[in-house]
Amino acid sequence: MRITWPQALGWRLGRQLLDPVGSLSALDVVRRLGGVQAQVASSADLAVRVRQASLRDGEVNRALAEGRLIKTWAMRGALHLLTPEEGGAFLSLIAAGRSWELPSWQRYFGMQAWHWDTMRAVVREALAGPARTREELIAAIVAEPKLSHLAKELRSGWGTLFKPLAFQGELCHGPNRGSRVTFMRPDIVSAQWAGLPDPDAAAPLVLLSYLAAYGPATTDSLCRWLAGGRGARGLRAWVAALGDRLAAVDVDGEAAWVRAEDLDALAAARPSTAIRLLPGFDAYVLGPGTNDGRVVPAARRSAVSRQSGWISPVVVAGGVVAGTWELDRAIIRVDWFREAGRLPRRALGDEVARLGTILGRDLQAELRLI
Repeated sequence: MRITWPQALGWRLGRQLLDPVGSLSALDVVRRLGGVQAQVASSADLAVRVRQASLRDGEVNRALAEGRLIKTWAMRGALHLLTPEEGGAFLSLIAAGRSWELPSWQRYFGMQAWHWDTMRAVVREALAGPARTREELIAAIVAEPKLSHLAKELRSGWGTLFKPLAFQGELCHGPNRGSRVTFMRPDIVSAQWAGLPDPDAAAPLVLLSYLAAYGPATTDSLCRWLAGGRGARGLRAWVAALGDRLAAVDVDGEAAWVRAEDLDALAAARPSTAIRLLPGFDAYVLGPGTNDGRVVPAARRSAVSRQSGWISPVVVAGGVVAGTWELDRAIIRVDWFREAGRLPRRALGDEVARLGTILGRDLQAELRLI
């Protein structure tokens, strides 16, 4: 089947509850997107709420407090909101890459395989009860003489040594204690936690979930989304094993995968004219990756993907990033890319008003061409 990229992006906007805006709960929005990046809590909350037609203030926080969502390190080593029922499947595929066993990790951190076994046992015991702050968990780890050399790295703000434990389902974030992060075991956070299935069993759920939200897509884009392009062990074999559940499509001369069940809807899809203001770190951008020039124009990638991994809030027009925006109290400054055409002042005004309703404040827009 042959389709165009505008057609494909129009279908993708619909699947991501952006055109039209959806009516799903926060839990179902997260499930639809295969996770929501969450190192900036306000951005994660807004990523959910811009996909909901009705106001649902505080829904994400309530879902976290009740264990209907969990927050943990997942795709690309970034913090994500995941559902406890499916989250373990995503973690299973990430853990299958066993990045922490790379020689570079062993040399830099002084961590052999047996160190990780020891650390997993210590953490599992330390988190058998109530939430522990980062400092409390570090104290429990370095109290083990074989792990005492890790004190400095464990206190690093990046949480690098905690991520392999998260990938293996040993810890996730608990409720903050004031301004301090806490950790808990997922099975204690949520009664719905389903654990980590075998990677071969997890792969169909994860890969089909990705294609349902971000298709048409290539195996390479799957790899970038899951593991930041560093490779995910077994990924091509897992794709091949999906067999007739996948279908190949030609998108303006490029071969890509979709779920076979989506072929009819994709063929009937039409290009979108919707304009949306999306928060920083939004799944619409991160799903295909900022180096996908069909979504983020190559000449504007540096405006979207900034230093230290910062992903700007964006304006999306017809499925393509057409600008960026920032909020300064009651002022929203929108930078519209010249090559995207004339400023759609009325459509931007409507979207600014919608964002103001979500945020509970009147916003004044300052628009400029760049």
